Amino acid sequence: MKICVLDAATLGEDLDLSSLSQVGNVTVYQQTSPELVRERIVGHDVVIINKVKLNERTLPEGKDAPALICICATGYDNIDLNVCRERGIGVANVVGYSSESVTQVTVGLVLSLVTNLSDYTACTADGSYTHGGCANRLTPTYHEIAGKTWGVLGAGKIGSRVADVARALGCRVLTCRRHPDGQSVELDTLLAESDIITIHTPLTAETRGLIGAKEIAKMKEGVVVVNMARGAVTDEAALAKAVTEGHIGGLGADVFSIEPFPEDHPFFEIRNHPAVLLTPHMSWGAYEARARCLDEVIMNIRAFERGEKRNRVD
Repeated sequence: MKICVLDAATLGEDLDLSSLSQVGNVTVYQQTSPELVRERIVGHDVVIINKVKLNERTLPEGKDAPALICICATGYDNIDLNVCRERGIGVANVVGYSSESVTQVTVGLVLSLVTNLSDYTACTADGSYTHGGCANRLTPTYHEIAGKTWGVLGAGKIGSRVADVARALGCRVLTCRRHPDGQSVELDTLLAESDIITIHTPLTAETRGLIGAKEIAKMKEGVVVVNMARGAVTDEAALAKAVTEGHIGGLGADVFSIEPFPEDHPFFEIRNHPAVLLTPHMSWGAYEARARCLDEVIMNIRAFERGEKRNRVD
């Protein structure tokens, strides 16, 4: 079986991909530009990707088409499933491998924003604490997280784990699910009552632009918002505006509508704002999570060889 990896660089240089040789003859590309995707896929039975976009333009047809696409992620919005179905290409994702990793970074961003850690570490780094003559500094003011309301938008595996940690920190937790379970609340309720909102919902036609100016206006003054879903779930320009105007008291994001975001992206202008923490789509990527992901991809390929469907989304 011939296998190609199109964007190995996104999996981290510390991750050993040699175990893929257990299931086939492997060609590894560190990065693949859109112009090269099609020609690199031709002749391979299995294509492994993370961020590369596969669609009508980049996917070969007929005998040149791969039999299986393995995505090293849970979300697969970068793959045109309709085209894959038309061309008989199987698609397998990986579920649950990064829940602990994303939860850890989510909570880290929230705690850093709530406690204004950027300001406090800056005052020691720039020497103002050393030369200030006071044993401590307590500005800007920060508040305890216990007793605050933490809204979790999208309570799947990751959102549910974040909710567990939020409760352990003493927060009242509200969840809003795509498929209500009798315990979740409506979006408007979550927006109006939450002091902290973390976003974990998949990007679909229904969730694209889910959090825009209208929804932000319903949030509490000074709310902390952290997006760990997909950039396009939010109106990023509206978020940036709300930060600069002070309505949002803290903004964190690990995902962006364009990755990496360019200089004309709304977040570029606020990237150094003291109430903003932006990370380069790294929350899924603890070493342990990436190792689990690779193991799952190998199991997906082995299942395919046996004629079985495992983690298939096509």
